[in-house]
Amino acid sequence: MSEGVLDGRTELRPGVGELAGRALEVLEANWLGHGTRPSRLYPHQWSWDSACIAMGYARWNQARAETELRSLFAGQWSNGLVPHIVFAEGNGRYFPGPDFWQTERSPEAPANVKTSGIAQPPLHATAALRLYRLSADRKRATAFLAELAPKLHAWHSYLYRERTRSGEGLVEIWHPWESGMDNSPLWDEALARLAPTEAQIPPYQRVDIELADPTERPTDAEYDRYVYLVGLFRELDYRADRIQDETPFAVQSVLFNSLLVQANLDLAEIARVLGDDPEPFEAWAEQTAAALDARLWSEVDALYVDYDLEGEAHVEARSAAGLAPLYAGVPTPERAGQMIERLAGSRVEVGAAGWAVTSLPPDDPGFQPTRYWRGPVWPILNWVLQRGLDRYGYPLLAAELRQGLIELSRGGFWEHYSPVTGAGHGGESFAWTAGLMLDILSIEHETKGARMEDAEIALGADGTSMSSHGRRE
Repeated sequence: MSEGVLDGRTELRPGVGELAGRALEVLEANWLGHGTRPSRLYPHQWSWDSACIAMGYARWNQARAETELRSLFAGQWSNGLVPHIVFAEGNGRYFPGPDFWQTERSPEAPANVKTSGIAQPPLHATAALRLYRLSADRKRATAFLAELAPKLHAWHSYLYRERTRSGEGLVEIWHPWESGMDNSPLWDEALARLAPTEAQIPPYQRVDIELADPTERPTDAEYDRYVYLVGLFRELDYRADRIQDETPFAVQSVLFNSLLVQANLDLAEIARVLGDDPEPFEAWAEQTAAALDARLWSEVDALYVDYDLEGEAHVEARSAAGLAPLYAGVPTPERAGQMIERLAGSRVEVGAAGWAVTSLPPDDPGFQPTRYWRGPVWPILNWVLQRGLDRYGYPLLAAELRQGLIELSRGGFWEHYSPVTGAGHGGESFAWTAGLMLDILSIEHETKGARMEDAEIALGADGTSMSSHGRRE
């Protein structure tokens, strides 16, 4: 069983080791044979979910981490686009499925793999470098980087070629789903301007509200607009030049661009590992970081804010995503200090020694503690923030944030968590939450220099178990 996760072991040690073991079991339960679904509610492979899952596997199962990314990039378009969904044939009910997307309209879509026609945040170079750094078999990991690097380059090239305006370096999203934060209040004003007629909204039937609590999902009005945009892109045959000219929704997202800055830096490091020139990727990183500072920084709010290109104004809503530039090292130390002071508005205590940030400040009039991106604690935003805190020299805050995530995960690996009760909501046994938790535990191991108690169940590239003391380098 060369890619098995637990290798038949069922007895796990208590404490951190037990949590890591349960996270690995969640990943195994969602394994599709070629990649990992997020959960029962999402029965296919999602782009940035897979990046998080690969990072989670990095220390534990090198082969499975490689397969996860390789499977996702099998759906890459010839223009470089990494689609936000790669569909698994005949795998459960989901809307919108491949018959709705009709990406075969585009000659740039893959012929033998069914995908969606939009993107998600670019975490993939970051995941690939993380896999290399945590790999048990460094030679194998280097070979995998050599395989993936041209695809990562094509992906980033697509973003800068097709998704920027006037060469300023900020990538734009054309659909709320591309942000990864589907129904965030950040998009409310832009979506409110959309007034599609009934005839302009393709017929559809939601599946998500049959499988999950409708009060925790986007509203029907929001979904009408999501579907309208997909229908528009479909009519335009997914041609990026036509979409940019005609889309009524175009936003320069702080989170998306912050992740892109770091992904460029990581792609530059991958180039160094392979003996290639890192300068083009460093130049992209510098360009986007400078544009974030120049265009999206709000001195009044001491936060970075999204820009609505169609509305020609900064987005008024505020979100923890505005802290994401910390992750990529974008702000000056002075600005970083101001941003960290803002944490109090989105911070909730978790357990005796931990805390987490909410997706929307609890004092915001639109705060809803269990409705998707309108208030819950999301692991991905907190993972981004803890890395930013470490980067700017706040290790105690970063450790407390990781402790908060660990405490939440002890109650199960949920899609998101109520900041009021700490209870899990959305999808249960959620794979990217498990993947992020495994990475958090790896970071704790690295920063504390402590032995991870259940490293005995970790698998090497050949599938054999090994203890932390016997780990191959």
